Amino acid sequence: MMLIATHWVMFVVAIFLPASLSLAADNWTSFQNGGQLAVSRETDTLRWEKGWSQEIPGYGQSSPVIWEQSIYVTSVSGPQKETYHVIAYNLNDGSQRWQHDVKNASPRENTNYVSRAAPTPAADANGLICFFEGGNVVALTHDGKVRWERNLVKEFGPLDARHGLSASVEQNATHAFIWIERAEDPYVLAIDKTNGKTLWKVAGIGATSWASPRLVPVGDGHHLVLSGIGHLVGLDPQTGDRLWEFDGISGNSSPTPIPIGDGRFLQGATVGRGESSSGSAAKSNGVIGITRTAEEQWQADYVWQAKRATSSFGSPIAHAERCYYVNASGVVYCLDLKTGDEIFAKRLKESIWATPVAIGDEILFFGKGGSIRGIASGSDFREMSSETAWETPAEDAPKSDPGRFSGPVLYGVAVVGDRVVIRQGDRLTTWKIH
Repeated sequence: MMLIATHWVMFVVAIFLPASLSLAADNWTSFQNGGQLAVSRETDTLRWEKGWSQEIPGYGQSSPVIWEQSIYVTSVSGPQKETYHVIAYNLNDGSQRWQHDVKNASPRENTNYVSRAAPTPAADANGLICFFEGGNVVALTHDGKVRWERNLVKEFGPLDARHGLSASVEQNATHAFIWIERAEDPYVLAIDKTNGKTLWKVAGIGATSWASPRLVPVGDGHHLVLSGIGHLVGLDPQTGDRLWEFDGISGNSSPTPIPIGDGRFLQGATVGRGESSSGSAAKSNGVIGITRTAEEQWQADYVWQAKRATSSFGSPIAHAERCYYVNASGVVYCLDLKTGDEIFAKRLKESIWATPVAIGDEILFFGKGGSIRGIASGSDFREMSSETAWETPAEDAPKSDPGRFSGPVLYGVAVVGDRVVIRQGDRLTTWKIH
């Protein structure tokens, strides 16, 4: 049964003020900044100025995180992914501040078909917490000193998973959440951020997933939402208790839920290969609401479902009473956030792997191959800005990683102040926006 969207005016107010105001000016703290993807800005059109570019040791698929003047990235190197790296760069000039190396707890062949340093760390005032798909978890200070570290393979067994793991670290003030959706005995772990000790450990959802756990505000608390193909699960972040389950969904293995207000989140799902089933797949894309039943039990269901819009690897984004989905063919769908009605559908230059970001009244889409395209927030498709994240390398140019894709891949972005930080597999590139 579809949920009745009650108290919608209060909901709309709750969506947009936190998204634009809660982002600290100097910090982008985790994967997708915890779902806070809108940055306030007064000027209408963005002007782009190329900043510095810096090569990263090894190769990685995680997004950058930023705390004050430091950018943190992770990567892995070696034919068997023997060594993970955490590297800190100065935001202003790209100089390397420090590098910390970690011996992989479960080496595996370094190929395009298995995740490579895919989980994104989480940062706060005390430092950052990094999880690697090989099973290593390490907490570092902002000066690169080890606070604590754990070997989850030694503690809980091998992390066998199809194509590896990619769930990023989610956090609140006291907990770091690590999701191990492996083939056998999957689990979710809550770790005390101060000392690395286990606060709780519960079963995972038993489904293929490359999404990340996401805290969704509900009332005066939060639910930790997990999205694995065919299933959504909500956990109590304090205890790990399973609060609700929802199975009326498919294709939701990659996009991470995006909070849009009290008990509401945008859910993305993919159509798979080709577009023949796009109509049925679109029904898994939409707004999902978390409510209580008359018996005071939690439940989740669709507020609305899309008619044509589907996702790819990137999550959808909400901004100014609209939401935006980009499918595997690079078509952006703009929908009314309240009703799900389609406003427009236009093709971008290419498909996206990184989730879009809103800066002021401009929605930025970062193409897999490096295109940057900004469109106006509104009812008409209007291009505002266009850039290329990096110069396309010559076909005969040497590759720093022979196992990489045929060309550079734009995996993730972070935005602080007037800086946009773009992460390729083996390079960071920055832009100034005016």
